[in-house]
Amino acid sequence: MRRLLISWLCLLLVGPALAATPLPNDSIYQLGIKLTDQGGHSWTLSERRGRVQLITMFYTSCAMVCPMTVDTMKATRKALDEPARDKLDLLAVSFDPARDNVAALQQYAQKRQLDAPHWTLARAEPQDVRALSALLGLQYRQLPDGDFNHSTELILLDPDGRIIARTTVIGRVDPTFVDAVRKALAAS
Repeated sequence: MRRLLISWLCLLLVGPALAATPLPNDSIYQLGIKLTDQGGHSWTLSERRGRVQLITMFYTSCAMVCPMTVDTMKATRKALDEPARDKLDLLAVSFDPARDNVAALQQYAQKRQLDAPHWTLARAEPQDVRALSALLGLQYRQLPDGDFNHSTELILLDPDGRIIARTTVIGRVDPTFVDAVRKALAAS
C-alpha cells in the first residue's frame, strides 16, 4: 500500500513535467494508439511514459512460442534484484484483437500468473496492432486456421519510449539483454 501511495505521489509531482516535455522523435509513444488492458481499462500508449518497459507482442491462443515468450519475460524480470524488478513494467500486446478481448486477456493473465501492476496484457484495434508491430519491427500474418506466424522478440524501451535493446533469445535468459535492462533501470 505504501509503495502504491508513493507511486501516485511521484506521478502527481513528476507527471506534469513529463507531459510538458516533448517526446523524442524516435519514441514509439509518438504512435497515438489506444490500448485496452486485461482489466478493461483503456489508455494511450504514451501513458506508459516515465518507466522502463519490456514489450512484446503475442496472442492468447498461441500454444507454442507465445508461452515461451511470456516465460522468457518472467525469467528476465526474475534475473533482476528485487528493487530493480519493481521498476520494470512488462507489456504484451495481442496480434489477435478479434479473439483477445478483455476476458481472454484476463483469463490468460490469471492462468499464467502475471501479476498486476507490473504485467499488462493489452489489445488494440486491428489497424493499430499493425502500426505498432511495424514500429517495433515485428512481423506477423494470420493463417487460414486462425493461428499466426510471427516474429518473436523482447524489446526494451527507455522511459521516453525509445527502443534501447532487443533480443530474439526465447526460452532462456539472454545475459546481454538482462544487462541492458539493468543499465536502463539504473539510469531511470
